This record gives sequence, structure tokens and C-alpha cells, in this order.
Amino acid sequence: MAQDSTQEKHNLAGVKHTVLVLSGKGGVGKSTVATQIALALKQAGLKVGILDVDLCGPSIPRMLNVEGNDVHQCAQGWVPVYADKDQQLSVMSIGFLLGNKDDAVVWRGPKKNAMIKQFLTDVFWGDLDYLIIDTPPGTSDEHITVIENLQEYKADGAILVTTPQAVAVGDVRRELTFCRKTKIPVLGVVENMSGFVCPHCTECTNVFSKGGGEALANQFSVPFLGCIPLDPQLTQSLENGQNFLELYSNSASAAAVRKITEVLLKR
Repeated sequence: MAQDSTQEKHNLAGVKHTVLVLSGKGGVGKSTVATQIALALKQAGLKVGILDVDLCGPSIPRMLNVEGNDVHQCAQGWVPVYADKDQQLSVMSIGFLLGNKDDAVVWRGPKKNAMIKQFLTDVFWGDLDYLIIDTPPGTSDEHITVIENLQEYKADGAILVTTPQAVAVGDVRRELTFCRKTKIPVLGVVENMSGFVCPHCTECTNVFSKGGGEALANQFSVPFLGCIPLDPQLTQSLENGQNFLELYSNSASAAAVRKITEVLLKR
């Protein structure tokens, strides 16, 4: 046990800031927000790691075009996969450990928790400015395992992702309660899929209504970080593993992501 504790301290000691990305339900674009924030931080000249602990839906490798890569071992533990040639963005995911990308992870709680703890203790991140942790939707054993294993390192807090609809906002309300009970600071709420941006005329239409995330943030007295509109170009970039912020730097969605990241950096 003492050896495990020493290893954990060694592997996380070089991480300056740790941010969890949470959502009350699936399908709100949590992994999209996590990857875009990570890419925006890298674009700002920072060294970033992204840990995908969504064991049953590991989508980060595809979004960052590192699917099919192998994880290697070094004396300090697992070496994360680098998503760029400059090694400024590193990634760890269960997706790298599956024999086939279509394999299902059919594990009970204890095995999931052991895997997450191993990710937090055995991955040699080196020196990082930010570690972004993409969590599963909801409030489950996996979240408690992450929080318990980060207590010593005092995570900066959590970004909560929602869509504008009342159903999604209601689930994030429970996520806010979870954060309060577990004493995780809430860095802010992001309203994703907030309007549809036409790729031809750039006009924004509020398909799923608007303002639910901001109203929720005001109700709970937590920061509202901003809205990210639905954007077909963003979707296509993620499907192809391309860097959306570089390809479409002048788009409304890219501007929204950069604005959210700037708020995060000013903390």
C-alpha cells in the first residue's frame, strides 16, 4: 500500500491543475467539450493531459486521432499516448487497452474502480500544466473513486456540461448537488448544443431552446462559462480526428471554446 501511495504521488506530483468534466446524463457532448478545452489549452502554449475514465464509452482516442495506438511501460508506469508530434498533449484511455475497438467493457463496479485507480496511480504524466479528466455521465462509483484518489492533490474543480433542454438541466442540477456533497469546487457550467450554426450563412437557430445552463448557474450561484452552438464542422472534425480549433479558427464555436478556456485560465 505504501508503494502504491508513493507511485501515485510521483506520477501526479508534476500536474499543476486538475479539472474534471462532468455531466448529469449522456449525449450532452461532455467528451467534445473536454477535448476542445484540452486543445485550446495546448493552443495557448500549455502542456496538457486528458484522462478518459468513461470506461464504457471511450471516445477520446477517436476524437484526437490516436485510435489504435499502444500504451508502453517505463520504470515509472504507463506512458500516455501523445496526440501531437511536440508531445504537448498526452492521452490515456481504456480504448488503448482493448484488443478490438468494438469490444464492450462488461465489468462490475469493483473492477471498474480498480481500473480508474490504476489510471490515476500508474500513468506517468510527467510535468503537466493541466490534466483534464473526462468522466462517465451521472454520479456513480467511478466518480467517487476519482475524487477519493485526487483528495491529496486538491483538484481545481469540475466543469459541468449540459444542453439547454429542461431534462438535461434537471440532471445537471443533481450533478451540482453531488459536487457540493463531495466538496468538489464547481468551476462553472457550459451549455453545449446551444443553437444550430448554419455552415453557409452562419445564422444561429435555437433548436433545443436556450438559456437553461445559464439559468441553472445563476440559481446555484456558480459561474456560467458560456455556450457552444451546434456546429456540423465541429462534429465532422471530431469524427475525423481533426483539430477543429485550427481548421475553423474563425467559427463561432471555436470562439466560444476559446472564451471558456480564457475564463478557466484566469482563475
